Amino acid sequence: VGVLNLSGGTIMEKKEVSGFQTVDAVLDFAIRKEEEASDFYSRWAETVDSKSISDTLAGFAKEEQKHKTLILEVKGGKKLDPPRKSITNLKISDYLEESAPSKDMGFQDALILAMKREQESFDLYSSLASMAEDESIRNLFDSLAREEAKHKLRLETIYDESILKEN
Repeated sequence: VGVLNLSGGTIMEKKEVSGFQTVDAVLDFAIRKEEEASDFYSRWAETVDSKSISDTLAGFAKEEQKHKTLILEVKGGKKLDPPRKSITNLKISDYLEESAPSKDMGFQDALILAMKREQESFDLYSSLASMAEDESIRNLFDSLAREEAKHKLRLETIYDESILKEN
């Protein structure tokens, strides 16, 4: 695991951290991840037949754009306070198998895929937060991890109410 050092502008490696030589590089990577997530949810929202699924996915796309804006603000010098509370993890997706996204994907598979993506984002941002020496950068990644956990909780709640209670 590497350590981000904002004051020096470089990553000090304890273990290999591929591709990141500066804090800006890490932030640019995070920006690209948020853009990819937003694009994924937007494209997916356009292909599903269900209006409620489409609306939910479009909402996630907008939230991912807000995350990108937040990263850009921190990159520009904005300071963030640490997140105030943790988010409940229902761990529903821990026990489910993921399918590849497809146009004719069912509601259950769509929820599983989205939950898995949000968990991956949470894991990424939690890792980046643990490597950050600079408090503002650490707070950014902790905040982003918290946001991804909120998304996952929302999806798991929908899954619980729509899928598990029906079975």
